[in-house]
Amino acid sequence: MFSAAHAGANAYARVGVETGVMGASPHRLIAMLYQGARQAIALARMHAQQDNVAARGEAVGKAIRIVESGLQLALNREAGGDIAARLDALYGYICRRLVEANVHASEPMLIEVDGLLATLEEAWTGIGPEAARMAPQAVEQPR
Repeated sequence: MFSAAHAGANAYARVGVETGVMGASPHRLIAMLYQGARQAIALARMHAQQDNVAARGEAVGKAIRIVESGLQLALNREAGGDIAARLDALYGYICRRLVEANVHASEPMLIEVDGLLATLEEAWTGIGPEAARMAPQAVEQPR
C-alpha cells in the first residue's frame, strides 16, 4: 500500500524526533508534547473532512495518549499546587472532548481542543526564557 520511500521517510522522521527528544531540556519536551498533540488533532480534522473514520480515530487516540501519558503525567502536583491541579482538570476535559469529538465526528470540538492546547503551548513557550534561566540554578544548588 505504501512505497518503500514512504517507509524510509517515516523511519527518518522517527530518528529526527528521537534525536530531538534525547537532547531536549525538560521545558522543550513539554513543548514537543503540545506540538505533537496539536499535529495529531490536525490529522484528525483532515481525516474527519475526508470521512475516514478509522484514521480519524487513530489520530484522536494519539492526541489523547499524548495528553494523558505525556502532559498530564508530567505534572508535579506537589510543586505545582493549584496551577498543576487546574492543568490536570483541563487535560482531563481535553481528553473527554477528544473522545466526544471522535464519537460525534465533530470538527468544531477538535477546533476547540486545538485552541485550548494552542493557548497552553503559547503560555509554555512564553516562560521558556525564565525556565532556561532557572535551569542552571537548579543544577548548582547543593544537596
